[in-house]
Amino acid sequence: MPRESHVKAIAPAIARSARLVLAAALAMSASHSYAQIQITPLPEPKAATITQIGAHELTGGDVGPWLDEQMARAMSNGGIAGAVAVVVKDGNVVASKGYGYANVAARKPVDPASTMFRAASVSELFTWTAVMQLAEQHKLELDADINRYLDFQIPPRDGKAVTLRDLMTHTAGFEDVLRDRYAADAATLMSNEAWLKRWIPARIYPAGDVPAHSAYGAALAGYIVQRVSGMPFDTYVERHIFMPLGMQHASFRQPLPADVQADAPPGYRSAEASPQSFARRTAAPAEGLSISGDDMARFMIAHLQFGRAGEAQLLEQASVKAMHDYLRAAIPGLPGMALGFARMDRDGQVILGHAGGIADFHSLVALFPEQHAGIFIAMDGHPDGGWPRALADAFDARYFPPLPQLKSPTLPTAKQHAGQIAGRYASSITSQSNVLALRDLFQPLWVGVAADGTLRVPQLGAESWREVKPYVWVDDASGHQLAALVRDGKVRMWSIDTLSPAQVFLPASGWAPGRVAGVLMTLLAIFALVALSWPVVALLRRRNIGIALPEGDERWYRLSRIVPIFHLAFAGGWALMLPRLGAPHLDMRLLLLQIVGVLAVLGTIPVAIETWRAWRTPGAWWRRLSDVVLLMACLGAIAFIVNFHLLGPGYNY
Repeated sequence: MPRESHVKAIAPAIARSARLVLAAALAMSASHSYAQIQITPLPEPKAATITQIGAHELTGGDVGPWLDEQMARAMSNGGIAGAVAVVVKDGNVVASKGYGYANVAARKPVDPASTMFRAASVSELFTWTAVMQLAEQHKLELDADINRYLDFQIPPRDGKAVTLRDLMTHTAGFEDVLRDRYAADAATLMSNEAWLKRWIPARIYPAGDVPAHSAYGAALAGYIVQRVSGMPFDTYVERHIFMPLGMQHASFRQPLPADVQADAPPGYRSAEASPQSFARRTAAPAEGLSISGDDMARFMIAHLQFGRAGEAQLLEQASVKAMHDYLRAAIPGLPGMALGFARMDRDGQVILGHAGGIADFHSLVALFPEQHAGIFIAMDGHPDGGWPRALADAFDARYFPPLPQLKSPTLPTAKQHAGQIAGRYASSITSQSNVLALRDLFQPLWVGVAADGTLRVPQLGAESWREVKPYVWVDDASGHQLAALVRDGKVRMWSIDTLSPAQVFLPASGWAPGRVAGVLMTLLAIFALVALSWPVVALLRRRNIGIALPEGDERWYRLSRIVPIFHLAFAGGWALMLPRLGAPHLDMRLLLLQIVGVLAVLGTIPVAIETWRAWRTPGAWWRRLSDVVLLMACLGAIAFIVNFHLLGPGYNY
């Protein structure tokens, strides 16, 4: 039989046999299914991380010695008495290090678990977290008029009300506030509520337009948390943030609770300076937090782990994403504000954080969401300017370096655009309705242009800014950027990437400081000459030299010559007070200064009468000339006083 016929003959038999075997196997499998089938759940996947080329592995064995080296260098000049540095990664504390002393005299070392540093403006991150908790409960709406939640009114500007989103991005438009921001003792410490209600600072910018860090705005948010939650702000934070995260060395209370007071280091001007007393901050939700390094680590982990730290759920994942992913940037090309967090982005790396500084304490938080890592630095003392941010940049460069990039060429428009931006500017963090306007007038920023077309801003450092994109400049040495917002060929504002989330610089208007100083010095010179000439003229008249005053003119002449003394005293008083504004216990001195100013202004009346009488006296040319010059000086002084708010029914600032 051929091979093909044989195969065709036996194929049906093989098929029937295969079906019988398969059926038997299935029956046996069904009878033992519960014993043989086992389901093993897969382990929860961890978030993937990318290790860049040239990056050091972020482990305790690497970051610990690196921090030691960095801190030793920072503390070598004696400016820092004590410091703490904490690093977290993937929900764990990688390094927690204390440096120097919490109490220099007692040689008590800094303990990252218990030493409570003043966090300054980093305090705001807890306030914004509390706001988001209440927003989750639908008790707050981020885009609603905040007057809905207040028992006093914040006036609108240009028809636009302030929202919580504006407060969280420091774009509510408030001018700066200094008066009674801190108190030297508990007896003089105002409550946050009383401080907010005593004086509402002017809104000098439209809402959502100009970044200008505002402690008043953050304090308002804290008061809203208090009103909506029905409990004091510090109590709310303790119950809903500190306790769930197990934070036992963190507090907004002033003074601190008795059981942790020994853990708070006094402020030191330097490692060798005398300790300062505990500075009580009136706007506590904005700058009143005291916290240890380890407790800040718990807070960082919660934000990096989508609101969860251990068994505690601080925020819903959606709320964390809303805070971290939002961006309000005023200047294209520069970082802006997330909700409550400043964007500290560098080389394309998203970095969320906040820096703070009060009196003798400085701190910085930097979170790297894509890397699930964060660093916190706090110090007691006075480091070199910009050092905390420089350390965060160095941390970023060591563990998350960018891919190698070619150097961007300088644009052909560099000199033209540099010429556009060159000039005098004022910080957006300023005041316009009070005496701080005079202080800020003499603190302008000048943008200059070097021969090679690079920008120079001496007040911000020695950087040389080279244009690499239209109206975007880079400093090759540091990698930082400067950019300007230009509309219709005019610079509207500019900033640098380390400041842009909450501070920009605006074109300065009005007289230049030199011109104002010239006018002021001229007025003071006139007052001084008239005041000094009075005894000289009186002596000459006693010796019958010169023309005697007619009967009845003597009194007005003498009164007019006293007026310059009041003006000189008023000017001297403000020269002493301006640098001290914001310090406690100034109210009585300011009141006395106001009285002197009132007498100086009212003195214009006898000066005018004396001038009129002089012109009625024949031949008194010297008297006429001196009286006219004095009257003009008095009127000029009044204009100066009114323009710079040196005198008024109140002295809020």
